[in-house]
Amino acid sequence: MGEPSTDWREVVLPEEKERHERQAAQFAEMQSRKSEKYGAGRALHRRQLAALRARLDVPGDLPEYAKQGIFAIPNRYDAWIRLSNGGFSRAPDAVPDIRGFAIKVLGVRGPAALGGEAVSQDFALINHERFSSATSDDFTKVVTTGAGTRGQILLKLLKNPGMIPELKTVTAALKSPFSGFATQDFFSAAPIAFGPYAVRVRLVAASSEVNQNAKDDWAGDVYERLIDNPLVRELQVQFFTDEATTPIEDASVVWPAPYLTVARLTIPRQKPDPAFDEEIETAKFDPWNALTAHRPLGEVMRARKVAYFASQQNRSAQ
Repeated sequence: MGEPSTDWREVVLPEEKERHERQAAQFAEMQSRKSEKYGAGRALHRRQLAALRARLDVPGDLPEYAKQGIFAIPNRYDAWIRLSNGGFSRAPDAVPDIRGFAIKVLGVRGPAALGGEAVSQDFALINHERFSSATSDDFTKVVTTGAGTRGQILLKLLKNPGMIPELKTVTAALKSPFSGFATQDFFSAAPIAFGPYAVRVRLVAASSEVNQNAKDDWAGDVYERLIDNPLVRELQVQFFTDEATTPIEDASVVWPAPYLTVARLTIPRQKPDPAFDEEIETAKFDPWNALTAHRPLGEVMRARKVAYFASQQNRSAQ
């Protein structure tokens, strides 16, 4: 492919700050309520399934335009991985859910997206190529509605019937087949900066050999595969081309742009480690833990900055 376009821009509305703060307060309130029932934890992706050590290898033969941020020079980074179910509860693995694959790349140096010096580059990935909601406002309404009891959900829908199509979209997404953390692709679903460019991120499945029994124990499937061999995955990016087909501000659109491999993620052979599990459980995985060169882009990502901070503060107070 030729050099991608740098003609992208963010559109920040004047009322965003106040709206994002209200949304973050809603998530924090939901997080507190769910902590009373399920124990201390995150607002979403509460149930950690596995904590893994990994390494990220950046090759030396990338095109010049792809040599940005942590991909600028050939390098090997240590990394942490947190696998999770996406819900606000601690439901069994067989329950339909969004699945999370969070990566913390360690040993990073450079200006941080939140100011100061970056010490990690985090990628918060899910098993869907796009968000079900175009904006954070729609996403917040759906999540906080779905977090209620059946009676509360019905009451909210009676008061706001316009949410019904959105909830149907989310329900369909939750029920889409998931084969396992080794055999599924994972996506950023929203853009990040890539130097002067904008990209979405994909982590390609490590295997096509599906374990039909994995749905009852996602972590067990991963650790069983790691008994004999490492799991190797390609980290890829797809570049912004134009606002019509690869919009920055609408997280509900699938980008049709081709992918380019920029690194290889290797999860070496390992066994569950309870002490490391606890370290990962208490760690912060946040797309805004990033280099300025890879800062999150778009309205949903800007809302996540406020919501993640509120969730982290709430966790510290639990």
